[in-house]
Amino acid sequence: MKVEEIMTRRVVTVEMDDSLATIREIFDNVKFHHILVVSRDGQLRGVISDRDVLKHLSPFLGTPSEQTRDTTLLRKPAHQIMTRKPVTATPQTPVTKAAHIFIHDKISCLPVTDAEGKVLGIITWRDILRACLNR
Repeated sequence: MKVEEIMTRRVVTVEMDDSLATIREIFDNVKFHHILVVSRDGQLRGVISDRDVLKHLSPFLGTPSEQTRDTTLLRKPAHQIMTRKPVTATPQTPVTKAAHIFIHDKISCLPVTDAEGKVLGIITWRDILRACLNR
């Protein structure tokens, strides 16, 4: 089985200068845990997880203790919080190899790109488990 058979093709992306506020809003309205960061020409530049967002948010947002510096953090651009140079797969990568990558690199998502680095999809460890269970 190849990655292209189990990958999610409809991927939500943001650009390098999109704000933490924008990214937070996306995560607040969807049920996935990773957003891919792309350049204007569609090249993969990084990955942001919902955990990355939580690390950069102030715990005082929305509380009586909130200060200007807490809301200022929401203007931080994606390129400052993303994981750079993410490990990727191609559509032809065997699912078993992708599983090994997840374990070896201790990652929770694997962007799928073409030879030029354009995003084609994404897989997560849940996709691999689902594929194994559906055999």
